[in-house]
Amino acid sequence: MNSTTAKETDTQAWSSRVIRQLRSGIGPLLAALIIICIVLSFASPEFLTTSTLTNIMVQVSVVGIAAVGGTFVIITSGIDLSVGSLVALSGMVAATLMAGSTPDNLGLGLAGLAIALAVGAGVGALNGFAVAWLRLVPFIVTLAMMAMGRGLTLAISDGRTKFDFPNAFTVFGAKSIAGLPMPMIVMLVVFVIGHVLLRKTTFGHQVFAVGGNREAARLAGIPVQRVMFITYTLAGVTAAIAGIVLAGRLNSALPSAANGLELQVIAGIVIGGTSLAGGRGSIVGTFIGVVLIGVINVGLSLLGVNPFWTQFIQGGVIFAAVMLDALSQRRKN
Repeated sequence: MNSTTAKETDTQAWSSRVIRQLRSGIGPLLAALIIICIVLSFASPEFLTTSTLTNIMVQVSVVGIAAVGGTFVIITSGIDLSVGSLVALSGMVAATLMAGSTPDNLGLGLAGLAIALAVGAGVGALNGFAVAWLRLVPFIVTLAMMAMGRGLTLAISDGRTKFDFPNAFTVFGAKSIAGLPMPMIVMLVVFVIGHVLLRKTTFGHQVFAVGGNREAARLAGIPVQRVMFITYTLAGVTAAIAGIVLAGRLNSALPSAANGLELQVIAGIVIGGTSLAGGRGSIVGTFIGVVLIGVINVGLSLLGVNPFWTQFIQGGVIFAAVMLDALSQRRKN
């Protein structure tokens, strides 16, 4: 009897959490996504097919992976403009190191992946150190890192695209498991890990506290500088994973890869309900926001809309999301 009561209590608690999340902004966002999908399915019968939906998930995978780390940064009221350059740099580092790997020399390939992830973590850590301990403005720090990362990518590649990688590399972007593309699988795994880290751990609670009120968090004994340092490092790691997936998917590493990706990442995060003022956001919301952008892009493409208008509409969605966030902050104040 006690076990039955405990199960009922757990079920009620879970239901309450779901209802609270739906009321907090995820519900209307999810409803908007569903309505847009229904409208597009009527306007273009090709839209609501397995191949199209899978294609959407593959297309948003790179943005989605990078957006997980970016969500942590923005919740702490920070910003990361270096993510696009870091995606390109990590992919180029992995491609350069793995160019000589073969099925008989798998160790070299794995070392290439490990070093690419280390590069992402290192750049993210440098951003975090500058913001947390040197107290530099995140916008300026990551803007400088954006230029440095892109320049380093060009220097490593000598401005040339690298082609033809071993299977150990392309498996992350071009292969499938049980009919599901690897980019989609990697993205979903990263989102699940990010959600658990943000909602189920002490670190996640500290991230919200730092973003909500940095001074109050410090007085409460939260290591504010360490939390900020870790969030930027995490953003670097997710950007590196996104870079590996992108290069593997294209079977090439381009010096100009992911140009402007930082804007798409920030757009997905903000549309997903994460406040630029900090202290509020969710990984689930970011996932819906990223998918929403993908749905709009693919849907308008199927309808034959001029790509220039697609970009305009995407910008309008971002503007609306930022405006709603600003109005929400004013009501709270």
